[in-house]
This record gives sequence, structure tokens and C-alpha cells, in this order.
Amino acid sequence: MTTTLFVVALVVLTALVFDFTNGFHDSANAMATSVATGALRPRTAVLIAAVLNIVGAFLSTEVAKTISGGIVNDPVVTPVMIFAGLVGAILWNLTTWLFGLPSSSSHAPFGGLIGAVVVGAGTSGVNFSVIVSKILLPALVAPVVAGLAAGLATYLIYKWLKRADEEPAATWYRRGQTISGSMVALAHGTSDGQKTMGVITLVLITAGYQESGTGPQFWVIATAGIAIGLGTYSGGWRIMRTMGKGIVDVNAPQGLAAETTSAAAILASSHMGFGLSTTQVCAGSIVGSGVGRKGADIRWRTTRKMVYGWLLTLPAAGLIGGLAAAIAITGTIGLVVVFAVLVAGSATIWTISRRAPVSSENVNDSRDVIINPEKSTLPA
Repeated sequence: MTTTLFVVALVVLTALVFDFTNGFHDSANAMATSVATGALRPRTAVLIAAVLNIVGAFLSTEVAKTISGGIVNDPVVTPVMIFAGLVGAILWNLTTWLFGLPSSSSHAPFGGLIGAVVVGAGTSGVNFSVIVSKILLPALVAPVVAGLAAGLATYLIYKWLKRADEEPAATWYRRGQTISGSMVALAHGTSDGQKTMGVITLVLITAGYQESGTGPQFWVIATAGIAIGLGTYSGGWRIMRTMGKGIVDVNAPQGLAAETTSAAAILASSHMGFGLSTTQVCAGSIVGSGVGRKGADIRWRTTRKMVYGWLLTLPAAGLIGGLAAAIAITGTIGLVVVFAVLVAGSATIWTISRRAPVSSENVNDSRDVIINPEKSTLPA
């Protein structure tokens, strides 16, 4: 029992660390366009988003139930497998953050968990029909729908108001962004905050501390909400630069259209229990807002890289999760080795990021996120 309790505690701690990375990885989803247009100061934006992430975490548990009782077969899953899956998710999240790549931090834990369960229990441990219906299909449809809706909304704004980018109209659109951006933050809490709730609940079920088929307990909801809120407040500035400046130069009307359509899509999917990627929805909306504004300079090269990241997230996190599981299931020593690799890998990525740091002070200074400023020819 002591060993099991130790493993459960380790997995819960790792899950909360992942939740923190989810927060700073996805803070750009809610506030990148508001920061880029000057509607909100960077620090004010992430503070609002952090608070609303925590509030949103208490509003729904449908996505958490999908994870804890849907994508894998509880009886064959162990806490060690879940731990390995989280390692894959964290390392992939940090890697994409380093490159300023808005990949899906929602799909990362799904991929990591699937890879770990396949290695630890075989393919029978995974419910592929649920993965297709609740994860893959929404991943294909949601960004397209959000992009089309944002494009249409942007087009209509500029059609109805020829000088939407000029004062005083622009001021009113920026004020509107404080509301629409806040709605995205709230929606993000109801969606992504639940991913970690579902993982922790799954751990408790597989370890015998909670009955199968039950939802997350109050302490799980509270700790997951706080963890993602703290991560959001830390900023995730590298990805915010890409989302706010790297895809397209966003004006206030575009930002309002993108944020409003994103919030609607995320809230609807959370209510239906879909494991939707908020990153994909928000990025799709930003691209759509560029298409909807005549003369907008959409950087399709950056957009392609972003899509490649989306396609790689499930298999890459799954591969790392599977390798971690192969080592961790060998025993206590294997578990310690995997944890040590997680710490070392995270520290290495953080150290590399300090070569060309992005912060609240310089997030809008460039379109590009660079790794090594000495070798890069891109503008700083």
C-alpha cells in the first residue's frame, strides 16, 4: 500500500506539473490577440486569464469524464503508465514552447497516455473508437469551423464599417476584446483545466482509491484549476509572440472576431465532452481573421509549421510516453530514472530558452521566436 501511495502521489504531482505547463503553453490562446492589439497590457492580460482559468475549471467536468472513463480501459491501466504518459506530454509541451510553436497541449497528454498504455498493456487497453469520435474528429473539424466563422465575422465587420481600424471605432473594438478575450480564458478553463482533472481521477481509479465511472473530486478540481491558473499567469510569452504577431498582424476588429468565435467553439465542445484543442481553435480563428481582412499579410510558412506541430503532437508524445513506460514499468529504479530524465530534460529546455528570452516586456517586439540569436538571421 505504501508503494502504491508513493506512486500515486508522484503521478498526481507530475499531473499538476503538466497542468502548469498547459497553462503557460496555452495562455496565448486567450490573450495573444488582445496583447498584440494593445487592448490589454501583457501582465494584466495573463492575470485576467489566470483567474478565469480557475473559475472555468469549476464549471464543467464532462471532458474530465471522457479522459477518466473513456479513452483507455481502466482495469488494465496502472498509475505507472499514466506517469509515463504525463512525462511524454510535459517534454513535448516544453519542446514546442521552446520553438514558440502553438501545438496542442490538449492532445499531448492524450498521445502520451495512449503510447504508455499500448506499451504497458497492449492495444486492448485503448478505446480507439472514443479517440476517433472525441479527439480526432473534433481536431479536424473545429479549427476549420472556427476559422471560417472568424473569417466571415471579420469580413462583415470591415464591410459594414470601412474605417474599423481607425479611431474612435478601434478603441471600441479593443474594449470589446477585454470581454471576448476573457470569455476565451473562461472557456479554456472549462476545457483544458479538465484534462488534468481527468488524468488524476484516472490515477485514483486505477489505484483503487476511487470507484470506476465516477467524476473528479472537489480537491482534484481545485488543485487542477489553481495549477493551470498559475501556469497561465507565468505568461508563455514565446507562444504568445507567435500567436499575436507571427501568424498575421492582428488589428482590433480581427482580434474581437477571432476571440468571440473561439470562445463559442470551446464552450460548446466542453459541454459535449470533446477533448478539443483550444490551441487549434484559437489559431484557426486567427488565420480566419486574416483571410477575412482584405490585404492582411498571413504568414503561411508559420501556419504550415503550426499544422505540422498539430500532426506530430499525438505520435510524438505517444512515442516519448511509450519509451518512458518501457523503462518505468521495470520497477522502482525505472520509475526514478524516468523522473530524473524528466527533470533533466525540462531543465535543459529552460536553459536553452534563456539564450533568446521572450517576456512581457518584448513579446510584441518581433514576429519570430528564435533559439540561438548568434546564428539566426531573423530580426530580434
